[in-house]
Amino acid sequence: MKLLSRWVVAALALLLVAYLFPGIAVANFFPVALIAALVLGLVNAFVRPIVKLLTLPLTCLTLGLFSLVINAVLFWVVSEFVDGFVVEGALTALLGSAVYSLITAAVNHLVD
Repeated sequence: MKLLSRWVVAALALLLVAYLFPGIAVANFFPVALIAALVLGLVNAFVRPIVKLLTLPLTCLTLGLFSLVINAVLFWVVSEFVDGFVVEGALTALLGSAVYSLITAAVNHLVD
């Protein structure tokens, strides 16, 4: 049940981010936001650790700030694979991924 609630929270956070930033668009809640949240979760669980390991020297050199770029790129990559989820521009991807991460982390902390 906890996994299902986190998935719905992530989808709602994605809709909120799309509402806040004009360069991010989600066509609708079902199925686009749910699928995008699922793909984002899978990418963050499986791809992100590999990318962070490969870019560890650059992350250390920038004192961890490069991890924001990694998040933005993965956020944008997911938008390329999910129809109905659009992210336009690098700055929008950076801000959108940061706000999405903050919202999901805060709400998941409250749910736990």
